[in-house]
Amino acid sequence: MTTRRLPLQPWMTNAHTEAVIAALRADGAEVRFVGGCVRDTVLGRAIKDIDLATPDPPETVMALLARAGLKAVPTGIAHGTVTAVAEKQPFEVTTLRRDVETYGRHAKVEFTDDWREDAARRDLTFNAMSLSPDGTLHDYFGGFDDLRAGHVRFVGDALTRIEEDVLRLLRFFRFYAHYGKPPPDATALEACRRMAPKLSDLSGERIQAETMKLLAAPDPAPVVALTQNQQVLEHWLPEAHSVAQLAALVKIENGLGHEPDAILRLAALIDGGPEIARGLAWRLRLSNADRDRLVAARETRMQEGGTLSPALDARARRVALYRLGWETYRDRVLLGWAAAGVEPDDARWCALFLVSETPPPSFPLQGRDLLSLGMKAGRHVGELLKEIEAWWIAGDFKADRKACLEEASRRLKFGR
Repeated sequence: MTTRRLPLQPWMTNAHTEAVIAALRADGAEVRFVGGCVRDTVLGRAIKDIDLATPDPPETVMALLARAGLKAVPTGIAHGTVTAVAEKQPFEVTTLRRDVETYGRHAKVEFTDDWREDAARRDLTFNAMSLSPDGTLHDYFGGFDDLRAGHVRFVGDALTRIEEDVLRLLRFFRFYAHYGKPPPDATALEACRRMAPKLSDLSGERIQAETMKLLAAPDPAPVVALTQNQQVLEHWLPEAHSVAQLAALVKIENGLGHEPDAILRLAALIDGGPEIARGLAWRLRLSNADRDRLVAARETRMQEGGTLSPALDARARRVALYRLGWETYRDRVLLGWAAAGVEPDDARWCALFLVSETPPPSFPLQGRDLLSLGMKAGRHVGELLKEIEAWWIAGDFKADRKACLEEASRRLKFGR
């Protein structure tokens, strides 16, 4: 093991962090930072979450936090994980563990007080690092140098690590997308290629989590292309064949200054329509909202016929925005733009996209407005409402509430 001293960071010394550290150290246990906050600190990146490790068992962790007046949530107590909450800020606290037996997807573990033993069960060398609150970095397997060099490497034998848990195969590519630099580790690639057929053993939820994190990388396209070249993509996302479209979408997002959008990027990868998207959403156990968005994005035709493209005139674009809604309109424009193979700054596609910068209009009438005009309740209310809406749309959304009420009154008086 090697140690080095890192400069203390504001997140390490703020009041909430220090309160949790003090609570966990109250009986003399050693506490260290682990995970993403350590990786990002080494690279000088902004951190997202703060994870901690301790040799104390979870029951002791719960008691120590309670004694300090901090909220403790047993988020995964059977596996040694407790979430400490200090003024609404969560800190995941995990007890040191060692593998006793592995089953391909699960492991029988025992708690330990040996930091190296816990590090040895980690997947990648830089994930095995830990950081003491005083800034001492504990590096058991050369993770610091690997991370600085963009070298994503398994701890120990790559094939053995993936055999222990095949999810590590996807984690390799996910971390390569976020932290790696070419060329990729040849030994790791060979192990991933050999173990790829085992991905079908994983649950949809586990695949979903890694997929979304990988696609949220600044530019995941080269890594997805790598999985395709290594015969991994066909086992991971057999519905995905459009890597070039993903690459084009990333360039467009960058040109527009958009943050990475994992669901839209997943939609770009799919080679197929809404039924393929629906099947993928089911397999990955996406939320209902993400499923609906994915399916809507992969539909290419609009209700009134035609496709969403720069060939539409200004009025047709406004109608499309109204019919589809803000999110679906933007998603379909961006996917169509990526599929068209034009430059990210293409003026025609930019103009089509910019229509969405103005919120779609809102139809000014509801059913109760027709009832107030003397119309009896029933299906005819909905029918007339749709007729007025169609008249309003045909007039390019210019009629206000008063004009729509006058049109409704006229139709009720003279017949529809």
